[in-house]
Amino acid sequence: MKTAIIGGGITGLAAAYYLQKEIMTNSLDMEYHLFEKDSRLGGKIKTDYHKGFVIEQGPDSFLARKESASILAKEVGLEEELISNNASGAYILKGSSLHPIPEGSVMGIPTKLGPFLTTGLFSIRGKLRAAGDFILPRSKSETDQGLGVFFRRRLGSEVVDHLIEPLLSGIYAGNIDRLSLQATFPRFFEVERQYRSLILGMKGERPSSGGGRKKAGFYSLTKGLQSFVEGIENHLDEDAVHKNSGLQSIRRKAGQYELIFNDGSTSLFDRVIMTTPHDVTAALLGSDVLNEELASIPATSVATVAMAFDENQLSGDFDGTGFVVSKKSGYTITACTWTHRKWDHAAPPGKALLRCYVGKPGGVEVVEKSDEELVDIVLKDLNQVMSVDGKPEYSNVTRWRHAMPQYEVGHFEKMERIADHMKTEFPGIYMAGAAFEGVGLPDCISQGEQAVRRLMEQ
Repeated sequence: MKTAIIGGGITGLAAAYYLQKEIMTNSLDMEYHLFEKDSRLGGKIKTDYHKGFVIEQGPDSFLARKESASILAKEVGLEEELISNNASGAYILKGSSLHPIPEGSVMGIPTKLGPFLTTGLFSIRGKLRAAGDFILPRSKSETDQGLGVFFRRRLGSEVVDHLIEPLLSGIYAGNIDRLSLQATFPRFFEVERQYRSLILGMKGERPSSGGGRKKAGFYSLTKGLQSFVEGIENHLDEDAVHKNSGLQSIRRKAGQYELIFNDGSTSLFDRVIMTTPHDVTAALLGSDVLNEELASIPATSVATVAMAFDENQLSGDFDGTGFVVSKKSGYTITACTWTHRKWDHAAPPGKALLRCYVGKPGGVEVVEKSDEELVDIVLKDLNQVMSVDGKPEYSNVTRWRHAMPQYEVGHFEKMERIADHMKTEFPGIYMAGAAFEGVGLPDCISQGEQAVRRLMEQ
């Protein structure tokens, strides 16, 4: 049996690794081939190295509590390279002031009343409206609803606009009023069902801070996440990995699938695991149904602006790892990470590394501005919050166009329709990736592993 894996991002790499593991462990009469259109593997994982700086151009870490990523890192020999983020606070930028995220907030839901009542993030009216969560009844709706709509009903628009939305925009970079509650944070719906009050429910679920060592929130690797890609690649059969191998189309042929490559060559496979972006997958399979269903999954564009400085170029009495920007504050940047404070490995001694983000719903045109313009825009915004003396000694701008899939209301139903169509029209083809069941690195790794499991079961 021959299996093709299309796409060499983290999902495709995970699928190749776990399929190879199945073949070797069980001495199966199978072979696999991974095809990547670019000259490098890793997809959105990309690390820039400059004079001791380790600069992530895509994701900079992965959630520690979702263990699939750390398990895979350990399996490919990178356990000693795993590093957790420095545990210190973060801020919300509202107006021209940075406000500490209230202690005890769980994705913006207050679980400690003292910090919430004393924060300057909200007006007295906004705090009273949030207190309505204690008495409001459960939602009568059993169907999917907008994430922002759900939170506004429970806690009011002030808390959503100035706390919840900025925090969640770092994950999805989308309009939270259109994001699906069931596809993004179904646990909040369950908490309301169980406790009625989100505040009381999350207070009961908040981990105790007393006793024991505080668990890491995020992991990265001391040599950057690019080393994760290289570590996985080093464990794959080099004859099974094909870079610079772009596909033109895939079509059924006598119980198999024929891959037609951009150079005109063809190859037959019994099974196919698709890990390409959802719009690319639809185009390759040439299905009107998939074109309609997958094309309706929106994806936003973002850009990251990394800037390296001497530490003495920056001033400001802030003890934290960065800030996110309140929705209505009028800035171009959506967030800024003080990377040298968040990660010990990111900058040489005496140096500072800032990483800022631009691009949001209704404002993606800024992503297409020149590198110089983006650096100037970011510096102008930063200087309203902190003092940045002069220009960076080095900067790196990375644009990710249509790179952030949006799980809008009805996402699960869409996934069910797609699954039914695939079983009927494309048996033996399995789809996985950020557009389907989770956008983070652990989610994508799990999807790659699950695709292999489904293949083996069938």
